[in-house]
Amino acid sequence: MRSTFMGLETNKRGLYTQQSALYTTGHNISNANTLGYSRQRVNMQATAGFPGVGLNAGTMPGFLGTGVEAGSIQRIRDSFVDQQYRQESNKLGYWESRSKAIGQMEDVLAEPSEYGLQKSLSEFWASLQTLAGSPENGGARAVAVERGVAVADSFKYMHKSLTEIQDNLGKEIGVSTKDINSIMQQIADLNRQISDVEPNGYMPNDLYDARDMLLDELSTYVPIEVSYEKSGGRALAIAEGTVTVSIKTSGTPITVIKGKEYAEMSINDAVAGNPQSPEKMTGFMFTTNGDATGGNFDVVDMQKSGKLKSLVDSYGYSTDNGATVKGLYPDMLAKLNKMAQEFANEFNVQHKAGKDLDGNTGDSFFVSDDGSPISAANISVNQAIQDNPNKVAASDTVHTGAEVGNGKNAKALADVQFKKLAGLGNSTVQSFYSGVVGELGVEGQQSNKMAFNTTTLLGAVANRRDSISSVSLDEEMTNMIQFQQAYNASARMITVIDETLDKIINGMGVVGR
Repeated sequence: MRSTFMGLETNKRGLYTQQSALYTTGHNISNANTLGYSRQRVNMQATAGFPGVGLNAGTMPGFLGTGVEAGSIQRIRDSFVDQQYRQESNKLGYWESRSKAIGQMEDVLAEPSEYGLQKSLSEFWASLQTLAGSPENGGARAVAVERGVAVADSFKYMHKSLTEIQDNLGKEIGVSTKDINSIMQQIADLNRQISDVEPNGYMPNDLYDARDMLLDELSTYVPIEVSYEKSGGRALAIAEGTVTVSIKTSGTPITVIKGKEYAEMSINDAVAGNPQSPEKMTGFMFTTNGDATGGNFDVVDMQKSGKLKSLVDSYGYSTDNGATVKGLYPDMLAKLNKMAQEFANEFNVQHKAGKDLDGNTGDSFFVSDDGSPISAANISVNQAIQDNPNKVAASDTVHTGAEVGNGKNAKALADVQFKKLAGLGNSTVQSFYSGVVGELGVEGQQSNKMAFNTTTLLGAVANRRDSISSVSLDEEMTNMIQFQQAYNASARMITVIDETLDKIINGMGVVGR
């Protein structure tokens, strides 16, 4: 026989469950603007019916329900959409950083403009043509020398500016490495907290959200694989467990987080956390820590994705034990150095073939500041020529009293601009430079396009994730009314049962009074 007070217990459970749902709704509303928060819901389930199952259980018609209970409080999340989001975030991290690095390089080259190297070269050639027409003119000689100084200064400015940006990229690699270590440490710490809570039968939803935000942030730096391990104990079936994170490479993935342990990341061949130079930058290594296996992470093994890979590709890295250096900035600096060297050497050869205003054989017009081979970093105009423009070898012969200089060598010097140099791939100086600038422009356009496309795709995935996980105030208000009415109904049922019991207790057995 059922209990007289069974109805009270049934509806008391209803009160408690709807109250939990209302509290959860309030929690959602309070966190509507919290970054990374996933809306939560109460998973309601019917309690065991009456009578129970067993040989000693009473028999009665039907199987009477005993109410409802809150089975769990679960956040609404789609792991597949999370994976998509991290993949797109990883691509965006690469192309945004790449686009920024190319943009900075384009700002330094400043082509086409009125102030770039191309303009300086054009003005230099023009000054030599002017000199060819009036080789005895001291003003024309001084202008030609100053135009040469402007060309050398342009080379130096570009080399110095690009080197400074490259150094900053190297420092950014060091900072990014520290950020990655901090993120991994925080994830491992959250794993520890989650593993302490889940075995007690609870769902630490807010800890899950915090961990997912860190995973999203980590995915912008490196491509990651994520898997989960159950905590054991009385953990619910829907509990997520601890996360294991591996970095994807062209070979075997490297496990960097496992449970509460993480492998600390550092730069190979580095000093004070920053690579000394691209020649020493070979990759990364992870110090083994507990179950986090660690291992080496060479640059050549890195997939072309993530901010870290982009920074390395821009800064430069070494292969073949330093024999080969690759990267956006090392390549550009090497091209500028080669261009400056070939230009200066060819110009010097022609200058030495002429005679100056005093009848002396021409000296080197361009020299290096430090005595090493001429490059974009050290090219300058011979100080003796700067001090005395008469030393510009504008003539092809020693002048006589009837001829003060024919200017033919100045014309030949101006014609150096049309010479195809073997060291520049049989290109002229300016066509080689135009090709370099053109290639950079195409690569910059491609990077901007990829950054735009990945931003669009990431936005679409983010919107899809928000439609699943984010808080809708309209929906929460609807739920609040729904749970409130259910709570009121359960309270009303308790009132009905109370009135019924009042009749039984106070009204029975008083017949005839």
